[in-house]
Amino acid sequence: MTAELVRGQNHPLTTSRLEIRVSAGGPVVVAAALGGPDGRVPGPEHVVHPGAPRVPGVTVAGTAEAGRVGVELDALPEAVHRISVLLALPPDGRGPARFGAAAAPFLALAGAAGEEIAGFTVTGLDAETALVALELYRRRGAWRVRAVGQGYADGLPALFRDLGLEAAAELAALVAAAAASPAADFVLAPPRPSHRGAGGGRHTAAGERPEEPPEDRAAHRALAPAAPRAAGGTRVDYRHPARHTPPPPPVPAPPPAAPAAGDGAPAGPVAGDASGWTPEERLYNQVWGMFEDLARSAAAYRSAVGFAESRLERELDAHLADPATRVGPAADAARAAARARRDGLVDRARAVLDRDLAQLTAEAEVVEHALPPAFARWDSPVWHGYQAPLETPLALRLGDLHLPERRGLRIPMLVRLPLERGLWVDCGRATGSGTGRADPAELRRLAMDCAVAHAARLLAVHPVGDYSVHVIDPAGSAGAALAPLLECGALSRPPAAGAQGVATVLTELTRRVDLVQMAVRSGAADALPPDIDTAEQLLIVNDFPHGFDDRAVNRLRYLADEGPSVGVHLMMVADREDARGFGPLLDPLWRSLLRVTPVPDDHLADPWVHHAWTYEPSLAPAGSDVVRRVLWQVGQARRAYGR
Repeated sequence: MTAELVRGQNHPLTTSRLEIRVSAGGPVVVAAALGGPDGRVPGPEHVVHPGAPRVPGVTVAGTAEAGRVGVELDALPEAVHRISVLLALPPDGRGPARFGAAAAPFLALAGAAGEEIAGFTVTGLDAETALVALELYRRRGAWRVRAVGQGYADGLPALFRDLGLEAAAELAALVAAAAASPAADFVLAPPRPSHRGAGGGRHTAAGERPEEPPEDRAAHRALAPAAPRAAGGTRVDYRHPARHTPPPPPVPAPPPAAPAAGDGAPAGPVAGDASGWTPEERLYNQVWGMFEDLARSAAAYRSAVGFAESRLERELDAHLADPATRVGPAADAARAAARARRDGLVDRARAVLDRDLAQLTAEAEVVEHALPPAFARWDSPVWHGYQAPLETPLALRLGDLHLPERRGLRIPMLVRLPLERGLWVDCGRATGSGTGRADPAELRRLAMDCAVAHAARLLAVHPVGDYSVHVIDPAGSAGAALAPLLECGALSRPPAAGAQGVATVLTELTRRVDLVQMAVRSGAADALPPDIDTAEQLLIVNDFPHGFDDRAVNRLRYLADEGPSVGVHLMMVADREDARGFGPLLDPLWRSLLRVTPVPDDHLADPWVHHAWTYEPSLAPAGSDVVRRVLWQVGQARRAYGR
């Protein structure tokens, strides 16, 4: 059976000699890049392209009718952990100007005897002129293939830069010059119609299915989820508009465990088994890889079930449309056979999904025990040995995410630090499926407890004196929830109450944002007034909009928009309905904040297939005083350093 891959799915390889056959709707230049354990390509000599079509273990070749990448895994140097198969449009106008103007490229991975192992149709392309189509990567001594389909509207220079090549523009120019050579035999013409014949049976991303007519395979591929793209066809940038730092390097999704070499037993999951320069970065990348793997596996399963249901519906409609086959024993048998085929597809898809979920569950258990405090749950043992850190961590845990396919498999929800967006702890009465049973007053109490837990974690993971917390509580209703912060001396001042207190805090923080912005733009950070606290600031606002007039609301919006870039962050504990009197004026404020809830709620979506994920906040276990103990240690450290 051939695996019909969808974007992001991986598949095990059981043979060392491979051939990747490429076809497209126009001339395409084929290349390959050899990367190390971190995914980066060390230099131009590790790129197989028309000007250098052979390196040990990898060969690129082509004719006027077909093209291929030959791979001998056993001949690769030990330092090679990843082979990226690259496609690019020739720069001399011999074909379409963008991939979206031609038929979708198709890649077939075959073994030494010609048996097809996997196929991948790169859909969803538009303005891209170069792309990473497939990746072969080594994990725990075993090799796997992963469908990538990552396009680049800026062509090979942008692609090579993402692979870590410093001389990206020069190498792209070399490939273009070689592709323009009249003797080039590596530019692929459109394939023969029989190139993708209806040979052996195919299976979906989540499970196998028997042989189907070509129209069924095309319909199924149409159900495969495509990575989201911007209107212009370029890659979607999920960074905050105010963030100008480069994105992290591409992170490989951790594949399911593969058989270990030599003994045939599956290798166990390993914490930190991902790319990265530090253990913290490797764990962060591994968590996000697990998040993506779960999203892709669930999408493949749902796609397989959707395909099975649609095929059953077509078959039943065909039987009902013909009076000769509508009734009678033969009609009943045909309908039963159609339902059996549907059930078989769903059962096989579920079996593969259960296998993937079991592997991810095992990996999640191993990873959870290895997480540092910033990534760990409040019930983790790492908090018992807590000590004030010397540097800010890479990210922070805000809660857990899970899907209905396996509610017990929870993926940590990590956000990068410093926070690029403020937080909105929604205490509304209609925030989703998880809040319908809660009393409004109880929701507000839980929301404030949730905000204090987030604030405590932020204080605990930053070096002493690098983080300050302010609270606006106009009606003084959050005294009980704020007690841990007040007892340890973590607040810069008592919670601001009344309209005057609101105005005072907002005026001071607005002034700080203005002065720091001017100092940064002018390069005169040492000229700031001595009363300006250069530590990062967190403002917790409770009971919004109580105590806020129009001027205070405008200042709050200003802090939400401009504050994160200079270290002023906002955490709102509010019900949007309470502020409906301001009308659409506050819509930009709510959109600028990351919405979280005090109870489980399914309002978050992933950037790959847009599943609705159930979010659960990161709270201390019932009856635990871990948050108070950690805050007490934070207060002790602050007093010891005179902060």
